[in-house]
Amino acid sequence: MSERHWNAPLDGSRPYRPLVVFDFDHTLYNGDSGSHLVLWLIQRHWLRQVAAIALSTVLLPMIAWLPTRRWAISGYLWIGTVGTHRRRDMDRLIDQYVKLHAEQIRRRLLPIALKVLQRHRDAGDRVIIATGASPELARAILDFVAHEDLPVIGSQGGPFLGGMITTQHCHHENKMRMIWDAGYDQIAVAYSDSSADLPLLKAARSPVVVNPKRSCVAMFQRVLPEGTPILNWGVKGRGGEPVTSDA
Repeated sequence: MSERHWNAPLDGSRPYRPLVVFDFDHTLYNGDSGSHLVLWLIQRHWLRQVAAIALSTVLLPMIAWLPTRRWAISGYLWIGTVGTHRRRDMDRLIDQYVKLHAEQIRRRLLPIALKVLQRHRDAGDRVIIATGASPELARAILDFVAHEDLPVIGSQGGPFLGGMITTQHCHHENKMRMIWDAGYDQIAVAYSDSSADLPLLKAARSPVVVNPKRSCVAMFQRVLPEGTPILNWGVKGRGGEPVTSDA
């Protein structure tokens, strides 16, 4: 990343460009993009499917507990990628997945969310994506809507025993550490659906909850500042005040 001071004006007209952070899954994208990729990786061969089913009795409970979530995700990713030894080979698999599922992915991108994102960009805000998915996957999906130039901070992977695992999970408090480590400063606005992103939402001057689980709405109302918007950007089965595309 450039060492340029981010508070310096780019065009001489704005002394400060607000930093706006978007989560990706369930915020811009309807679903869990990383899980969709890993499921496809596993489904490529019946032996991978058998291994995933056999180990799910151990891995699924680990996903439900925050301290072990990264290891569970790594377990499924490793099953889906055994035989993949290099980072560039993983990138090719991501490209193949996105190409094969282009129409489904397009339908999962949320039009209202993309309008809000574009509005921030048009206003000259600094917009970044911070996601638990891999940045390569998020960038490939954003290519569909001409936002391929957006900075993406995401979970990092690496080789392990003949497959790939998650070495750095961009999640919960670690998401904040990764944002700061990337050189970003105070967050003006943050958008997320997830209770795991409470550190991000609390760090923002203006948090916005979008598409939350209905069971989490009361919790968000309790722990976030009074008046925090809790919105639904067109995701059925999720909570939040419905927003129309014209709002």
